[in-house]
Amino acid sequence: EVKLQESGGGLVQPGESLTLSCAASGFTFGNTAMSWVRQRPVTELEWVATCFSDGSTSYHRSVQGRFTISRDNAKKMLWLALNRVFTNDPAMYYCANSWGPLATTSDVARGQGTQVTVSS
Repeated sequence: EVKLQESGGGLVQPGESLTLSCAASGFTFGNTAMSWVRQRPVTELEWVATCFSDGSTSYHRSVQGRFTISRDNAKKMLWLALNRVFTNDPAMYYCANSWGPLATTSDVARGQGTQVTVSS
């Protein structure tokens, strides 16, 4: 059974940083492209970033240069470092075992999510 468990969300101020974690099990993590997606209030799921099995990365233009996705295949862990959080970054963040916008589709496994809130 595929299991993805996100953690690390919380309340931050604009410009601050936060790191999200995802623990994976139940599939061959090392061979799987992994992504972070997010759902902001009253919007659909939005792809944020992908880390491929070789460690290469891809980012949505809205987070390019601010967020960093990384992974440890041996530990089956995925991270998303949110640097310089903007006021439009608050959302429920999910990790997913797919790549690119495919990670937002309904047949892709995602965890329960971790909430990021930005104080105004």
